Amino acid sequence: MRRNFPTLVLSVAMLAGMPAGVVLAQSQTDATQGAATATSKMPPADAKPHHAPNPARQAKMMAKRLGLSADQTGKIEPILADRHQQMESVRGDNSLAPKDRHAKVKEIKQDSDQKIEAILNDTQKQQYEQMKQDRKAHRSQNLPPSGE
Repeated sequence: MRRNFPTLVLSVAMLAGMPAGVVLAQSQTDATQGAATATSKMPPADAKPHHAPNPARQAKMMAKRLGLSADQTGKIEPILADRHQQMESVRGDNSLAPKDRHAKVKEIKQDSDQKIEAILNDTQKQQYEQMKQDRKAHRSQNLPPSGE
């Protein structure tokens, strides 16, 4: 069907009296975009990346990785939600200099980490610290070399 679509569009366009080159080029672009977006829709340029923090998903992931009880998970989710809201506020504050923004983000992370760690037992605290170290190492591997 996809192979016949440009031919069909071209035939209809010719009957309607439209220039064939314009219609064919547009139909091929549409078909290509349609095939690409059928598997994954492209978000608008101003949309958040797919890995944007989702407090409920984060709490569920932490529960699984750290072996949290339902009570612990229920206490951690609002902390993560508050952290997410504060981060969004800082990112949206264009009056902050980059250095100040970075300091504020670091402060928010430290504050939320302290609140989370207060809920964890000793073993979970160690695992949480390891998770943070792993995440930090992963991020540093994905950074472009300096000087680019």
